[in-house]
This record gives sequence, structure tokens and C-alpha cells, in this order.
Amino acid sequence: MTVSSGYSDAIETSGQASGRLALLDLARGLAVIAMVIYHFSWDLSWFAFVDWQVADAAGWRTVAISIAASFLFLAGISLDLAHHRQIRLRSFWKREAIILAAAASVSLGTYFALPEIFVRFGILHCIAASSLIALPFTRLSMFFSAVAGVTFLALPHLVSTNVFDGDLWLWTGLGAPASASVDYVPLAPWTGATLLGITASQMVRRAGLLERLSTLRFSGRPGLLLQWMGRHSLPIYLLHQPVLFGLVWSVTVLGPDMDTTSRSFQKNCTATCTQSLDNEPLCKAACACTLTGLKTQNVWEPLLATPQDPSLQTQMSALYSTCLADPQTYAR
Repeated sequence: MTVSSGYSDAIETSGQASGRLALLDLARGLAVIAMVIYHFSWDLSWFAFVDWQVADAAGWRTVAISIAASFLFLAGISLDLAHHRQIRLRSFWKREAIILAAAASVSLGTYFALPEIFVRFGILHCIAASSLIALPFTRLSMFFSAVAGVTFLALPHLVSTNVFDGDLWLWTGLGAPASASVDYVPLAPWTGATLLGITASQMVRRAGLLERLSTLRFSGRPGLLLQWMGRHSLPIYLLHQPVLFGLVWSVTVLGPDMDTTSRSFQKNCTATCTQSLDNEPLCKAACACTLTGLKTQNVWEPLLATPQDPSLQTQMSALYSTCLADPQTYAR
């Protein structure tokens, strides 16, 4: 999953000229850090350096959802701060063009790198579309943005129909896409986060807190670094994953032997076993035992060379059954 806000609009506070809200930059910088950590973990898992189930595990999925929601929420706050007094169409369309160009580059880049799971409608596509939907709400009462936000969050649960199935309608979030994607952030429910960001900004302004928040400064090195990252979240998003992915790939190809094939075997074996038995600790132990048995009985290398060989497959299945009954078979 990939994320970025794409917004760094100047804001106007009631008592001063145009300026930046340091707290907003800081919050976006924290989200950038979380995004980089998540993507690096995903890369390590993809190349089987670790056995973390980043793509599928519930905990990692929660992390990905939280990061995406935070960027969309912050985009809503920025949208309201930039346009609540007057919709600045020239500024809005300029930023829309930048985000759309960035979204297109992500789709194109992932199409060549990962053609089976390239980004069809990811976080940047959603930010561009949800910003367009949410813009009018910056000039309305917070009641309307709150109701619209909750409605978008609930839409996938309220609308149940096969009409929106397939890739043609995947951007809606109301059906089942026909294709997988490494980054999928449809309008429903995610536009709800942007609209609720607008609501939060409206609440802060109504409470008279905006001017007080605008005086906050974070002068230490960590704070300044986070603010810098928040101000440059879009270029960081565009550059960080190609760099991280390339580095991990380089270690795989050029670096020391990390036995990634063994890691990959254990990862896939454990995932398949857990789907059947719903006992991950047992499956991990059984798969580790199976791998040890394959190597001990000199089956591993031949199996890698000819994985479809029926006799080798039979030996592997027999070892797996033995280890499933007693994971300590090759620990003695």
C-alpha cells in the first residue's frame, strides 16, 4: 500500500498574512515516516528477507489503513484551510494537475515493475478525486461535511450489488475488482476521511483555535525534519519506494547469500497451512521441520531444479505430513 497527501497549501489565519501551519506539516511528516517504514517492511517481505505477512496480516493491514486515512484526513484539513474563505480555483486546479500527473506516473511505473498488480486507483488517484468531491464542502456548514463523510464511510456496507464488480468500476469501492493491486484506495469509503478532515478543520476554526495553533513552533532538529518531510510529502512518496525497492532488490541479486528461497518456502508453506488448519504456530513449526527434512535428505536442491518432478513432490508431501504430526522430527 502507497500514500501521500500531495497538499501543502498556504493558509490564511485571522490575524496574520499567509503562512504555514507547522502542526499540520509535523503531522504529515509523522505520516510520511510511518509510510516509509511500512513500505520498507513490505519490500523485505516481498523479497522474503523476513517472514512478516505484510500484505495479508490483519495487523499490517490496520497499519496501512491508518496511514492512508491520516493522509486523506490531513488533505481534507489542508483543503478547508486553503479554500474556506474563498475557493481559489487557480490554486486548486494547479495542485490537481500535479497530483494527477504523479498518480499517472505511479500507475505507469508499477505497470512496468509489477504488471499483474500495478496501481489502478491508489492513494494519489483518490486524493485527486476526493478533493474534487470535497471542495464545495469547504464553503458549507460542518454539518454537511460530517454527514457526507459518514455516508462515504458507510457506503460499502450500505450498497451491495454486483453492478459495480470488475475493474471498470473499481474506483467506486462499491464492487469487487477483477484484478489485484499493490495500492487500492477507492472513493468509498476513503473520501469519507477527506470530508471528515474538512469537518475537523471547521470545528477548530469555529472554536477559535486556529490562530493559537498557528503560533506553535517546533524548533528542535526532529521537529524541523518532520516539518520538512511534511512539506515535501509528494516528492518523498514518488521517490522513496523505487529507492527502497531497488536497494532490497540489489541486495538480493548482488549481496551475500541470504537464503531467500528457504525463507520464501517457509512463508508460502506457512500461509497455505494456516488457511487449512487455522493454527499458525503449528504450521510455522511444521514448515520449518519440512524444510530441514528436505535439506537433510538431499531433496531440497533437486526440488529447486525440477519443482514439478512427481517423485520429489511425493517426498516433500510425505515429509510435510510427518512434520505436521511431529514438528520436532528433525530437531532430535
